[in-house]
This record gives sequence, structure tokens and C-alpha cells, in this order.
Amino acid sequence: MILSELHLHNFRNYEDLTVHFAPGVNVLIGHNAQGKTNMLEAIYALSLTRSHRTHNNRELINWQHKSATISGIVQKTSGRVPLELEFTSKGKRAKVNHLEQARLSTYVGQLNAILFAPEDLSLVKGAPALRRHFMDMEFSQMSSKYLYNAGQYRTLLRQRNKYLKQLKYGQQHDKVLLGVLSDQLAAYGAEVIIARYQFLQHLEKWASQLHEKISLNAEQLRLDYVTQLKLSEETTVEQAYQDLLELYQSHVDWEIEKGTTMYGPQRDDIHFMVNGKNVQSFGSQGQQRTTALSVKLAEIDLMKEQTGEYPLLLLDDVLSELDTIRQTHLLTAFQDKVQTFLTTTSLNDVARQLIHQPKIFEIEHGTLSKGETQ
Repeated sequence: MILSELHLHNFRNYEDLTVHFAPGVNVLIGHNAQGKTNMLEAIYALSLTRSHRTHNNRELINWQHKSATISGIVQKTSGRVPLELEFTSKGKRAKVNHLEQARLSTYVGQLNAILFAPEDLSLVKGAPALRRHFMDMEFSQMSSKYLYNAGQYRTLLRQRNKYLKQLKYGQQHDKVLLGVLSDQLAAYGAEVIIARYQFLQHLEKWASQLHEKISLNAEQLRLDYVTQLKLSEETTVEQAYQDLLELYQSHVDWEIEKGTTMYGPQRDDIHFMVNGKNVQSFGSQGQQRTTALSVKLAEIDLMKEQTGEYPLLLLDDVLSELDTIRQTHLLTAFQDKVQTFLTTTSLNDVARQLIHQPKIFEIEHGTLSKGETQ
């Protein structure tokens, strides 16, 4: 898929901007705090209906105005799709083909994008919450069913945690309602866990190939899904549901004592294993960065495999964080495959040699120069 046109109205420091992109590599060059990352944020938001930098919609709106609009034209194999997303203090509105969507979940998946920023290099060594967020964001684009089940699970989890706290402090006494919430939570939790397990198996296939290539055949990468259930390729959703429900039922007093849900996908993690060792605990910084790079690049092929379309690739000032070898693998991996948006303060010699005819935009104070192909 290709984002051929983007229009921003009162978004961040862009008051009114229309830009046409090349189907290949689009380079956004400028000094810091000029609006490069804001541009990628707009594309990401147009894809997932949310920013990767803030949960507060008000921050996305130019301070002089009450609403902000992002719209674009997406070229897919099935045809041309206009998209529009409006942010206000009251919430968001999304349109596909000029028709407002009753639920945002029906909008997500119209434009798929993978963001790779310096903080993504912390995917391996960072907290488990980062890896759970990674799974939810990426898998939701590939499966509307996953998006729905994960959303329902989060809603029920908040309700169950609130009720557990009320039972803990004697504000409620009825454990029957807790049983109902446990049953519903286990049903959606099982769907999320099995989907994550299956998606990670597919992701490992692509990531292991890339990792082996980047490490010059010296390292083998494996992705282990760490969950409280015992899983295998034969495990069904029904089995996972029964196992998760059993955990809730057999530990009900302990969870009431804790005042929170101690089991489920909100406790899960990914272990990245390189040559049989957990690279998070025992790997060098170079191995950790190679692993993160392999996993992020593997998303490109996984998304194509799952959706039939290549996603957009958003690279936010990531070249400056990679050495020459990893830069080379990154730049050659997406060349002539996916539409790419790359922000940088300047193109180094490696990038200039490897990027084929980039369309370069210079950004200064929220304005863009006319893109020129080099």
C-alpha cells in the first residue's frame, strides 16, 4: 500500500499542509523541533487512530484551535481509499471513503504502518510492558479479531480489578459477580493468548532469517512467548479458556487479598533467545540492537503475509542510533519493497549510497520545501 497524499489541518505545528509522497523512500530533513517527528506521528495516527507519543488528544491540536484533522489517500491493490481522522477535546472521528465509522475498530487496518524509532531499540532490554504494547499495536493491524478481543479484555480487566479492590476493602461481598467477570475475562484472555502465540511463531520465522543474515550466520534467534499457561501448537482457544478460568477460580482469595488480577495476558512477556541464551539478560548491547532490528524488520514481511499488503515503514531518526553494518542492513531490507518515511538531520554517506532516488523534503518551522528526487 502507498500513502500518495497527506493533508494536515491544525495538527501540532502544521496549520494547513498538503504533501504528495513518492512510492519509494521519502526523506524528511531538518533540525530538531522543526516538525519531522510530527509528520511521522500524523501518518502513524492516520493508521492506528492514536499517537505513539501521547494519550492526550489535546496535545495533537494546534494550541490556537479546537480540532485537528489528518486526511490522506491510500493506494491499495483493491483501489484508492480516502481516509480522514479528526481529533477534538471530546474524542475522535474516523472516516473511510468519506463515511464515518461507528467504531474505530472498523477503521484500523485500512492503512498499516510500522514505526521504528530509537526507543524501539529498548524493545529487548526494556520492561515487559513495552513488549506487550508491541504485540498489541502490531497484531491489531493484522487482525480485526485480535483488536476486538484485546479491547474487550482490557475493559473487563478494569472492571474485575475494580471489583477485586471493592471485595478487598469490604465494599462488596458478592463473589458470584466476580465469577461472572472471571468467566468473561478468561474467554477473551484465551483468544488474546492464542493469537499472540500464533503471531509470534510467524514473526520468529521472518526475524530469525534476518538475524542470521545480520550476524553473518553466527547467531540463531528464537522468540519465546512467556505466559502463565502451558501452550503448544495443539492448544485450542477452549483449552486456554478452561486453564485460565481454573487459575482465576483456584486463586480467588489471593487475588482478593492483592486487589488485582494476577493471571492473564497482561502478565505475559517475550523472551528473545540468541544461541539459546536470553539476550535481554546475557546479550551484549550489539546483540540486543541486532535482535530489535531483526524483529522490527520482520514485521514488514509478516504484515504482507497476514494482510496481502506491505505496510508503510516509518523511520524516526533511527539511523543515528545504528552503526554502519546495521544501517546497511536496514536500508537494504526495505529498498524497493515498501514505501518509507525517514526523518534525519542529515543523510550520511552510507544512506546516500544505499537509498535509490529518495524524494527529499526539507522541514523548517512546520513548513515543507517542495520534495525533490535525488
